[in-house]
Amino acid sequence: MKSANTAPAMLRFLAIICLFAGCFPQQAKSKQQVAADAPRAGAVSAIVSMMARRAAHTATLLDNGQVLIAGGFVGNGGSLSSTELFNPAINAFRSSRNMGASRVSHTATRLRDGKVLIAGGYDGDYLSSAELYDPTTNRFRSVAPMTLARSGHSATLLSDGKVLLTGGTGKSWTFLPDAELFDPQTNSFTRTGVMRVARESHTANLLSDGRVLVAGGHAGRRPSVTIYASAEIYDPTTGTFSAAGDMTRIRHKHESTLLRDGRVLITGGSDERDGRGAYVTAEIYDPRSGDFAAAGDMQLARYKHQGTSALLSDGKVLIAGGANRAEIFDPATNAFSYAAGHLGTNRYFATATRLRDGRVLILGGYDDSNAASGRAWVFQRP
Repeated sequence: MKSANTAPAMLRFLAIICLFAGCFPQQAKSKQQVAADAPRAGAVSAIVSMMARRAAHTATLLDNGQVLIAGGFVGNGGSLSSTELFNPAINAFRSSRNMGASRVSHTATRLRDGKVLIAGGYDGDYLSSAELYDPTTNRFRSVAPMTLARSGHSATLLSDGKVLLTGGTGKSWTFLPDAELFDPQTNSFTRTGVMRVARESHTANLLSDGRVLVAGGHAGRRPSVTIYASAEIYDPTTGTFSAAGDMTRIRHKHESTLLRDGRVLITGGSDERDGRGAYVTAEIYDPRSGDFAAAGDMQLARYKHQGTSALLSDGKVLIAGGANRAEIFDPATNAFSYAAGHLGTNRYFATATRLRDGRVLILGGYDDSNAASGRAWVFQRP
């Protein structure tokens, strides 16, 4: 396992991310400066901090109601192998077992049997390794490696219990069109169809019919980066990808959430200017028509907020990351409104996890100075 000796490599990795990702503060509109809190929509409030500072980590709800927080980076070099558990009954964190490898920009997927698949990531090099966390024993166990090393990929639990992993970056900062499947029956990975283009910083959502919508992302580095408006559909019955039309604009580092009616809400992201071109716009994909259509604008521009939205019990969506405040989308009106409370600074590569009691746990992320945080908040309806 790599730790302190990976700090120079991690610093170089983060420097490349910052150069590519455009670590610039977001510009608020005048209407944002005068907007009042909306406490009736719910509020964000701070709780005790995590055991470690983390960004680009994962936070996975377990069958026992606790949350497994794994890996990430601390902001000034060095990825983490450490994990911790959040107990919502007492709003407290405790240290847990270390993973078998330090990981940042990995994926964590809760399987049907309650175990959690941790796959890929970066620790000074791109990782093909994967491991399973068993909450009944509180232990990690290595499984067969992925077919390709990858970081910044997506992982989607399919209807048959397998996990689809798509895209990301691999060895020598290559951008991957490749996809693979993890089979929990054999604890192994196999290749499946290849996407139409290589994608990183994209989103992937399981649709109601069992297919997977993959949208946006980018390939290449500045000045030759390509950011996509295109989307595609993975069909698990054939193991192939097919074109699914274009979003209303190019997007990468955006977020997507499956709505209760089967549509997909896509929020924020940015264009080639990254932080200076972060979007307030949102759109909705309707699988019945196969079309993307604009929705209302968010209150704040957001990017680098993948994994920070949560579908609430009433069908509304909390969007918590990529800015300094959270807001709520109402699919009945296609409108966004502020949640009360404040996150202090912009929160990039944070996490948001809906708890069993309906609250949403918001964790970590880094700010405009690239400093990771251990702070934690909960969103709660009145």
